[in-house]
Amino acid sequence: MKSLKYVVVFFSSLIIFSACEQKQATNPAPLLAGENIAVADTESGKVRGYIHHGIFIYKGIPYAQAERFMAPQKVKPWQGVRSSMTYGPVAPLVDPTTAVNDESEFVFDHNWGYANEDCQRLNIWTPAIKGEPNGDKKRPVLVWLHGGGHTAGSSIELPSYEGENLSRKGDVVVVSINHRLNILGFLNLSAFGDKYKNSANASILDIVASLEWVKANIANFGGDPDNVLIFGQSGGGGKVNTLLNAPSAKGLFHKAVIQSGGLGLSFQSNENTQRIGAAVLEELKLKPAQVDSLQKVPFPVLAAAGKKAVAKVMEQMRVEGHQFGRFGLSWGPVLDGTFLPYQPTQPEAQAISANIPVMIGSTKNEFMTSLFMPQLRNASLDSVQAHIKRMYGDKAEDFIAAVKQAYPNDTKPTDLIDVDAMFRKGALKMAELKSASPAPVYMYLFTWQSPVLDGNYKSLHCMEIPFVFDNIARCEQMTGGTPEAYALADKVSQAWISFAYTGNPNHKGLPKWEAYKPDNGITMIFDNVCEIKQHHDKEYLAIVPDPAI
Repeated sequence: MKSLKYVVVFFSSLIIFSACEQKQATNPAPLLAGENIAVADTESGKVRGYIHHGIFIYKGIPYAQAERFMAPQKVKPWQGVRSSMTYGPVAPLVDPTTAVNDESEFVFDHNWGYANEDCQRLNIWTPAIKGEPNGDKKRPVLVWLHGGGHTAGSSIELPSYEGENLSRKGDVVVVSINHRLNILGFLNLSAFGDKYKNSANASILDIVASLEWVKANIANFGGDPDNVLIFGQSGGGGKVNTLLNAPSAKGLFHKAVIQSGGLGLSFQSNENTQRIGAAVLEELKLKPAQVDSLQKVPFPVLAAAGKKAVAKVMEQMRVEGHQFGRFGLSWGPVLDGTFLPYQPTQPEAQAISANIPVMIGSTKNEFMTSLFMPQLRNASLDSVQAHIKRMYGDKAEDFIAAVKQAYPNDTKPTDLIDVDAMFRKGALKMAELKSASPAPVYMYLFTWQSPVLDGNYKSLHCMEIPFVFDNIARCEQMTGGTPEAYALADKVSQAWISFAYTGNPNHKGLPKWEAYKPDNGITMIFDNVCEIKQHHDKEYLAIVPDPAI
């Protein structure tokens, strides 16, 4: 009996081994990398990536180069084939990450990368390249602009940014970029000579340079340079809005998506940012004639001087009667009169992108109160109501009634204080401005609630990104990896794909989604059940104060 058992096991093993051999014989290897694999042409030289489950992947390709505070220039050509299989450097941070909150870091799962001022790099995911089967097909190109305000972040910061699944699902080309940030991207030195005329918006000039690279090279990667969508979240959404208002970016993209980026409706003034530039020189004890010395100042020293200069100018402006929004005075796009000649609210700015279809939205909870006030995280209804009374006084009962009217199915006491208004109001304002243009604007609100960590993270800032990129498996720590999450990701990612192809996000998995107009208030609610609502939160938004946008 014992020997018979061994015989059965032996033959069973043979059958399993044979089945594996057959499977490997009929399916390609999961990953292909080698000297002559995934070699593509660019205008600067050849690059070599790799192939993963049929998707050609390239990382860290230089799209521009620049001296500190100068406009980006074309990359110098290289000889041979440039290996491009790992992510390139990220922009240095004013405040490098040295410690994290364990629980929230578990949810977000950041990759901080490695920093270098020479950070103009891009990454590409594509189903085919020129010279390969289907490599001449003109696929939509989706260019992702990362979040982090205008001061932090990178194209590799979150696992949700990986473009492989989106590329495969939609038969599209996905591109993500790194570019200069913070003081390197926005220090306005234009008062110190024509040499520094581009310093105030060097960060956004980098993004334009990346789009110019896409226009010149993306056909070699199976993409259509005449069908480019730009999309970004938070600060990335603000960057999308900035490009919509930049004359030099016109014609480099054809559709746009602004995700939780509704705070970008006002560029900083040239005068105030020039004051910051002068204050940086003062902090470093440099005279105006020594402005070129800034080129050699070590970044940590420059960054520290920048922080002090911003605080100093902000205090001066307060004394002068200026008011600031939630985030105060910070690095960001400047109304310099050349690269950005108009404020986003001006008709002249709207005319620049009048023919660009736009999709705009936010998440239900964004920077929710209970996450930033731990004492309220599991608060009782009485405690929550007391907090609302402190915030809204005589309007407390009206506030509670308005939240319940907007979201009648909410059950947690903290649901009453966690509904976002700041990003939602900004998104609506953007949509109202855009709705006057010939091209349509589509409004969405992502309300799906994450079950992770007892559901305490709800639909916070960044929650929709794994769904857009169809990256639920990569982001289980944020989404829980539930069947409901996968089902919703299929619908959300397909909406972005449909929009990239046609400028219309409709597809058979969603109810009919019409363009937004101020009088119809049409908003697609992305949740386990996707539905169209009209002005569902109008009363709530009327009670909460307007954000400084």
